[in-house]
Amino acid sequence: MPAENETQKVEAVLREHAMSYPGAHEDFPWGHRAMKVNDKTFLFMTVDGEKLNLSAKLPDSKDAALTLPFTEPTEYGLGKSGWVTAHFDEASQVPVPVIKAWIDESYRAIAPKKLVDQLPARGTAVPGPASKPASKPASKPARSAAGKKASAGKAAKKVVAKVKTVAKKAAARVKTVAKKAAKKAAKVAPAAKAKVARKPAAPARGKRPAASAPKRARRS
Repeated sequence: MPAENETQKVEAVLREHAMSYPGAHEDFPWGHRAMKVNDKTFLFMTVDGEKLNLSAKLPDSKDAALTLPFTEPTEYGLGKSGWVTAHFDEASQVPVPVIKAWIDESYRAIAPKKLVDQLPARGTAVPGPASKPASKPASKPARSAAGKKASAGKAAKKVVAKVKTVAKKAAARVKTVAKKAAKKAAKVAPAAKAKVARKPAAPARGKRPAASAPKRARRS
């Protein structure tokens, strides 16, 4: 058998997800894969080389889904009743979590109420071997909020501690500069006083300075 390409692997993941719903089974009308419940199709999938096409009924999210670049209303008039078709040229383009959510919505729209009632609340895990009880995910937001609050408190303490450290360093630098300035001033002061002492006193206002004695003429 030839090896599966990446698109076929993605199709296998989506098929397994669809088959995990109560009463789900597959059929191949017109040679295309159809996932059914109570003999009513809730998902069509076809793979052509690397391309994947799929259709699902989206009564709630149809309008939002049709804003995406890879979607269009399903042909043969099914688009009027909420069916949306998506086209992907390669596996890397397939948003698997989004498609799984579409499969969930489509199954709930098609399956009998007694089967839908077996499902957990919307947005939680689908029943199956790998699924978890609905009660556990519900408690995660509270723990997450508490964790975020604790993290915010720790972050605030770190910021305060950092500010205090910076302030202490700045104060130490100011003290060092002040000490150096004081020492320099202490050295300069005595020299300034000595200079002032050597400078002759200025004469009083209104008085002329005393004339110096005339020099005697030398005898020739």
